[in-house]
Amino acid sequence: MSDGRLFDDEADVPAARDGTRDQPMQAGTPLAERMRPRTLDEIVGQDAILAPGAPLRLAIENDVLQSLLLWGPPGTGKTTLARLIADLTRASFVPFSAVLSGIKEIREVMAAAQDRRRRTGRRTIVFVDEIHRFNKAQQDAFLPRVEAGDIVLIGATTENPSFEVNAALLSRSKVFVLQPLQADAVVTILQRAIDDRARGLGFDLSVDEEVLPAIARFASGDARAALNFLEFAAATAPMDPTTCVRHLDVSHLERSIQRRALLYDKTGEEHYNLISALHKSMRNSDPDAAVYWVTRMLEAGEDPLYVARRLVRFASEDVGNADPQALPLAVAAFQAYHQLGTPEGELALAQCCVYLATAPKSNAVYRAFGEVMQEVERSGSLPPPLVIRNAPTGLMKQLGYGRGYQYAHDQEGGISDQQHLPDELAGKRFYQPTDRGYEAEVAKRMAEWERLVTKKRDG
Repeated sequence: MSDGRLFDDEADVPAARDGTRDQPMQAGTPLAERMRPRTLDEIVGQDAILAPGAPLRLAIENDVLQSLLLWGPPGTGKTTLARLIADLTRASFVPFSAVLSGIKEIREVMAAAQDRRRRTGRRTIVFVDEIHRFNKAQQDAFLPRVEAGDIVLIGATTENPSFEVNAALLSRSKVFVLQPLQADAVVTILQRAIDDRARGLGFDLSVDEEVLPAIARFASGDARAALNFLEFAAATAPMDPTTCVRHLDVSHLERSIQRRALLYDKTGEEHYNLISALHKSMRNSDPDAAVYWVTRMLEAGEDPLYVARRLVRFASEDVGNADPQALPLAVAAFQAYHQLGTPEGELALAQCCVYLATAPKSNAVYRAFGEVMQEVERSGSLPPPLVIRNAPTGLMKQLGYGRGYQYAHDQEGGISDQQHLPDELAGKRFYQPTDRGYEAEVAKRMAEWERLVTKKRDG
């Protein structure tokens, strides 16, 4: 828990309802913390979920929140939103850090929340920052109290909740996506920091017209990073001794950030444009462009583990069974960076990128997976044929479970002619291998199996 203690009765009073924070900032508090929005209206760039009348905003203002997950990149307002909820709610508010807390602290808070609701009727809002860092057992510890209504769980994550939050918790939570901030939104935040004498920079600063957009490009949608860039660059900008006004230009900004702002154009620096360029270069077997884009991303400050995850995804989606070694190599590159860090681990990412670009390509598995997902959505929970069902009891055997099962190892060619798909999908083909790389061998093998099955059925 971020404050190192459980809440107590003396501290457990309703928070202010106006959404403001009046506590004075301590000396040395970073600009990004000082400029943290104090009301919902001050949050920039998330109108899709926080504009007046939006469902999440109404739930916050009316104090009728259910458990939710805030998913978005760093610096988009997840923690800020949780803090504003703390200000606006009548419930007790307990912040957790998944980095610092364990199962013991979770159980203590859950027990206190249960007792509090029984004594006072008030629920507890539990905010878990970086909830994806909790393992399954830790996440499961929240479930009983979520189901009982003792707590409202608010989890913040930079990772896809579908993969990082267990299914039971995910099904009981509403997911809200926070988008990377657009450049104009970041510029608005930076201008506020310059204009606000009480919470902002606190001194007079003039900036050239291109400075704030350049900082916004460097920050790649991360407001915290943008404010950190501004704070350092402004503090070291030269001051006019007559007017006592500091002046920040692009030249000084470049020296402060130690990267050239003009290295990127206004559209090429966008996070999704760069990852798209990387994917499409690898997909079209262009190793030169692929290694260029992966380097651009790393030099622009992209999280190397994000790049590594995308390489793993590409290995399955675009290389697939045309080269089965692509996936283990991509996973090895991910692990190599995770263990070595920067700069040593980045070479493993570059090696993997070149390998994937030069590997034979197939999206047959990707297509098959998509078609099966659509089929499952359409046809629902179709039962497997009786012949391949398990029969652990006498009654199940009497009902025909497993009757007539053909053990493949005892069959000619190691394959039988029995049906494995549900009756409604008998004969359906999802996986269509290509003639590229190893998958060409898979196609030959499947053709031979088809010949054997047809022979058995005909004969």
